[in-house]
Amino acid sequence: MKIRRVSFGGTAAIVTSMALVAGLDATSASRATVITALLIAAVADNLTDSLSIHVYQESERLEPRDAFVGTLSNFAARLAGCLTFVLIVALSPPRAAFPATIAWGMGLLAVLTFLVARERRVGAGAEIAKHLGVACAVLVVSRAIAEAFTRG
Repeated sequence: MKIRRVSFGGTAAIVTSMALVAGLDATSASRATVITALLIAAVADNLTDSLSIHVYQESERLEPRDAFVGTLSNFAARLAGCLTFVLIVALSPPRAAFPATIAWGMGLLAVLTFLVARERRVGAGAEIAKHLGVACAVLVVSRAIAEAFTRG
């Protein structure tokens, strides 16, 4: 499978899942709540993104088969990615779930970025640093939003 077929879906699954876990961790949400949120993102947000990609590909007049394969690849990558976070949260001790998901997500994002950089024949180090930096910003904002709305 070509990396471009899963790069969007993989990145979205990784960063969205980490952001959900970071935000919900800040609210002291239960394990069941975190797993439910991840599963909702794995299905609802995933279907929305996949449909959006499909409509975009159609608007670009991509061959119908290529558009379908791209849509299906995006959906599968996002679903698989989100489900790995569900497993980590479900199997980790409560205090370990947050750091475990962040470590897993950053590792996955670094590997995905490395593969994309290699395919593009550009330096991976700067690309990895840039992508991890953006992911960290998303995590900080997600956690700040959660903390701001749970102070009472």
